Amino acid sequence: MEINDIVTQFIGTKNYTLSPINDGLINTTYLLEDSDRKKKFILQKINHHVFKQPEMIISNHLAVNQLLENGNYPLQLIIPIPSLNGNFIAKDQEGGSWRMTGFIEDTTTFFRIPDAETAYASAKAIGCFLNTINTGNIPEIRTPLPDFVNFEKRISDYKIALHKTESTLIKTASAEIETTNQLLPFPQQWIDMESSGSLPKRIIHGDPNVRNILFKNSKPLAIIDLDTIMISTLLYDFGDIARSYTNTTVEDDGTATDNFNAEIYEAVKEGFLSDLKEKLVPEEINNLDYAAQVVIYIQAVRFLTDYLNGSTYYSIQYPEHNLDRTKNQLELLKGLRKYLNGN
Repeated sequence: MEINDIVTQFIGTKNYTLSPINDGLINTTYLLEDSDRKKKFILQKINHHVFKQPEMIISNHLAVNQLLENGNYPLQLIIPIPSLNGNFIAKDQEGGSWRMTGFIEDTTTFFRIPDAETAYASAKAIGCFLNTINTGNIPEIRTPLPDFVNFEKRISDYKIALHKTESTLIKTASAEIETTNQLLPFPQQWIDMESSGSLPKRIIHGDPNVRNILFKNSKPLAIIDLDTIMISTLLYDFGDIARSYTNTTVEDDGTATDNFNAEIYEAVKEGFLSDLKEKLVPEEINNLDYAAQVVIYIQAVRFLTDYLNGSTYYSIQYPEHNLDRTKNQLELLKGLRKYLNGN
């Protein structure tokens, strides 16, 4: 693959600099600086193994941006940039799909929320985003990741991986498998609520973790990474916010103990409800604590499933990387459940 060809399709020049950004788990990302125009962009190769129809995520992104613009959204938007021939997706010689977006200068991201004040502001920013895109007429939003919030399938996939994996991996992950198996009935309440239709279907972000907020002067400036925009329940986004924000360690730390922060959890709940409380139905409000627990559990299941499958979904830096992520999530869940149970 000749990356010069991709860059030329977007900016029409070979006078540029390209720097890799290694924060993401899915796509391949670069900071692109057009030396002629003195402008910076984000250039990404979309992971075809995860996103089978790249055009779909662009369509959803544009639709959500329109909702945000119409709703007087106070934060900045991430703008998809078309190629010189007008397409938002450029193809390389190997059939790979690339896209470019605008770059916002002088911003930072966090891998961990530093304090309760930032947690509140961040959760409020996500709540504002969700409230704005779920007001008025909802455009057609297509599902870029089928069964992404299908917890029944997540459990089924785990059981299949457990049955098919090699004995060495089973032995290495035996403690995590035992804990996961003890909690297998846990998602059933979620599955039942979805089946009964008691949870309203809305547009969700799908991946509202702290890494997907840009900050300026310690305040949220933009919500990024709209690839997982889809129709589901807002409880999923709340659960993932709680999972991401309350962790006092990075999720790769398999040695973490007591990694749940209760003060940040309460700040997250307050911030999330700030703009959304009047929109949520009682079934949603009453199940926020449950959602936080079950989303953490399902993320542990996903990491463990990928480990047992040979780590084909999440990027890894070493063979036990996904197992360490599993350990971290199970420890986080343990802390949250202890806090909610009052002991």
